[in-house]
This record gives sequence, C-alpha cells and structure tokens, in this order.
Amino acid sequence: MYTFILTFGFLMVIAAAMAIGYIIQQKTLAGSCGGLSSVGIDKECNCDSPCEKRQERERKAAIKENSIDVKNI
Repeated sequence: MYTFILTFGFLMVIAAAMAIGYIIQQKTLAGSCGGLSSVGIDKECNCDSPCEKRQERERKAAIKENSIDVKNI
C-alpha cells in the first residue's frame, strides 16, 4: 500500500508541475498531429459556414499573414 501511495503522489507532483508550466507559458493545448486539417477537412460539422469564433480566428490569421507579406517586400 505504501508503494501505491508513493507512486500516486509522485504522479500527482509531475502532473501539477506540467500544469504550472502551461500556466506560466500561457500557451493553449494543441495536438501534435494537426487534427482534422492535416487530412484536408476544414470543419467538423455539417453547417454551411464556420462558427463566429472560427471566422474571427481566420480573419486574424489572414491579417497577420498579409502583414507579414507586406513586411517582406
């Protein structure tokens, strides 16, 4: 029983350290394989247009991409 408690405590310390690392770095969690976009699927639902949050992200990405292109000229 002592070994189980010691192992569980060690794993909890490691998990807490990883969580604190993400909080300090202020990063969002992301998959390593790229998700559905890596296989050519743009959206996950049957709707005609992306949701408002995705449209906003795409708009910001387009603005950022355009500003990078202008700086490289």
